[in-house]
Amino acid sequence: MKKQTNFSLIIGCGRLGASFANMLSDQNENVLVLDCDANSFRKLSVSFGGLTMTGDARDIDVLEKAEIEKATAVIVVTDNDNTNIMIAQLAKELFKKKRVITRLNNPEKECVYEHSGIETLSPVALSIKEICKFVGGIE
Repeated sequence: MKKQTNFSLIIGCGRLGASFANMLSDQNENVLVLDCDANSFRKLSVSFGGLTMTGDARDIDVLEKAEIEKATAVIVVTDNDNTNIMIAQLAKELFKKKRVITRLNNPEKECVYEHSGIETLSPVALSIKEICKFVGGIE
């Protein structure tokens, strides 16, 4: 794998991960996308200029091979909330990453993160908030 510094590590190359990786790449940002399924990288645009790596991010050796210690941000967006929680905690606690954000499909699991310093993104909660604004300013 080509070495890079000052990069964003995106774990999960589904629609959200691929879209964010493409956006960062289009802005000439360094990015490494890590996914356990090499076929997932097909979602990246042909102009994607970042790096990809196949591996299971729940494995500490894989995170070390991805050089997580050099990442400026860790974005965890797999399709499994429990996997996201585990990987985000590894990044924050074991690798001492300051900038960690993860997606939660189930907003009820947010309580796990309340005091961890891990930022969460809940598409469900964001959608509800936007719909409430649309139907009459309810927040």
